[in-house]
Amino acid sequence: MDLKDIQNLIKFVAKSGASEVKLEMEDVKITIKTGGEHFPVEHTTLLPQAQTVAAPALTVAPAQPAAPTAKEPVKEDDHLITIKSPIIGTFYRKGAPDKPSFVEVGKTIKEGDVLCVIEAMKLFNEIESEISGTIVKILVDDASPVEFDQPLFVIDPS
Repeated sequence: MDLKDIQNLIKFVAKSGASEVKLEMEDVKITIKTGGEHFPVEHTTLLPQAQTVAAPALTVAPAQPAAPTAKEPVKEDDHLITIKSPIIGTFYRKGAPDKPSFVEVGKTIKEGDVLCVIEAMKLFNEIESEISGTIVKILVDDASPVEFDQPLFVIDPS
């Protein structure tokens, strides 16, 4: 079971209204608990073989439309591309506190360059660019929580 499957399971449980779901498969055990209809709280625990990895509790608010400012660059310039978060987690612009940021506004990037790191369930996932271009705007502050499909960067591919 990969991270995307776990995220889909969390979303499904949150929408279903169930208060608790437990799933056990081979070397993985997942428990998802929600705190009710208005304030669901999701908690996932993975137990790979002899190790225990506990994820922080995630509070999920009802889905709200993205702020208009996040989509303005795309409306103004249709050729700009918005890079969105593939997972829920914490957004980091640097690989470590003492390292420089992966990208800055105005930096030219190429396909495969690391744009940021998103921490999800104690795993640090490098988010790589799928296109070449120039960073026009960074839409998320360092160390901020991000949702699935939330806009992170605006890139000019020309």
